[in-house]
Amino acid sequence: MVQQNKKKNHMDIVEEIDATGLLCPLPVLKLRKRIKNIKKGQVIKIFSDDPAAELDIPYYCNEAKHKIIKKNNEKDNRGFTFYIMKC
Repeated sequence: MVQQNKKKNHMDIVEEIDATGLLCPLPVLKLRKRIKNIKKGQVIKIFSDDPAAELDIPYYCNEAKHKIIKKNNEKDNRGFTFYIMKC
């Protein structure tokens, strides 16, 4: 019997940021500050209910060469959750 690798979808989430109520540019500034303190390959999870974050966070990640692993649009359109790997 062959076992599947259960760690295939595992993310090493080491930081979580709740940016609820913060408007541009604060979610990105919090992300930038916290991502400096983690190792390459580790993941930060950030939630924001600022509509601008849907554009600002991917733009920052592209400029800083970090990778968005996953993005969720939360139920009732109340915000976005991004999983970002430091590269």
